[in-house]
Amino acid sequence: MGGGQNVISDAKSALNMSITVTVSVQKPPAPPGYISISRKKLLQNLDINAGARLNAWVDSMRASSPTHIKSTPALTDDQGSWNLHHPSALAMFEQIIYASKGKQIVMFLDYDGTLSPIVEDPDRAFMSKKMRKTVRKLAKCFPTAIVSGRCRDKVYKFVKLAELYYAGSHGMDIKGPEKRSKSNKDSESVLFQPASEFLPMIDEVYKHLVEATKSTPGAKVENNKFCLSVHFRCVEEKKWSELAQQVRSVLKEYPKLRLTQGRKVLEIRPTIKWDKGKALEFLLESLGFADCTDVFPVYIGDDRTDEDAFKILRDRGQGFGILVSKFPKDTSASYSLQEPDEVMDFLRRLVEWKQLSVRAQSRM
Repeated sequence: MGGGQNVISDAKSALNMSITVTVSVQKPPAPPGYISISRKKLLQNLDINAGARLNAWVDSMRASSPTHIKSTPALTDDQGSWNLHHPSALAMFEQIIYASKGKQIVMFLDYDGTLSPIVEDPDRAFMSKKMRKTVRKLAKCFPTAIVSGRCRDKVYKFVKLAELYYAGSHGMDIKGPEKRSKSNKDSESVLFQPASEFLPMIDEVYKHLVEATKSTPGAKVENNKFCLSVHFRCVEEKKWSELAQQVRSVLKEYPKLRLTQGRKVLEIRPTIKWDKGKALEFLLESLGFADCTDVFPVYIGDDRTDEDAFKILRDRGQGFGILVSKFPKDTSASYSLQEPDEVMDFLRRLVEWKQLSVRAQSRM
């Protein structure tokens, strides 16, 4: 990854360095009966400047709520159908290992809802000591990156593992493991910050959103440095329309920002063509796997923003994505896990398999 303060600050230069994204292949139709919202339709629904689409905003906010998916009438019947298309990564562990045979596994992990539970207060989304210990062991076995919508510094404070790669702000702030030397105890090497020019605008919009939403109880605006999050997990549903109007009233003045939807959160990002999928490709290239056929990336995440990474892996035909969800969702992931505890079990099994493989090779 190299030391020094090499900061890439424009998206064009980075795109020249990273792999060109291939055109998405057509996905098989989703199992009938469960909620399916395409990314293209979602972005249309969340058109910042379209006042007539305010109701669509609220509909999308409802669709993102697991409690509403939970109440879908035919869920029980559809769960089995969905599981056929996205089987448990734990149940399919042996098949996954077989597919990775002879290849370098590289791990990509979302944070909220994947390594830590989703909680009402995003500032208290702590990972357990057991999970941290598991991720530390994982990083000793495979290159490991945390890819989060959170500010990179904030997610680092949660994870507290210097040996990992971190991609914060949906991949717009990437750095590798800390390099230590005699002359400089903690020397960071920032790899990529494509949205640096947007920092003043992001700070300005943050202040406006805090002011605009302060009358809505439970709303929380989070500054993730290169992007913003408006959390509505603690907002009464009858207030969602009001909150959507407040956010729209601010963002209509900033055409260079776009809005997407996550789990009980509205995400505001620069309009540059960069997301978690691009971050995954950038990290693979930085690790020396740009044109390799012997790499096996595994991406685990629970949110809509993780779909960009799932799609990249499906398009590349390398590795696979694992969606963390208790409910059927439209996804490009190949496998599923229900909750962070299952994620930890899966990671532990990966570590145990690798350790056994190393011991077996040492005896040969």
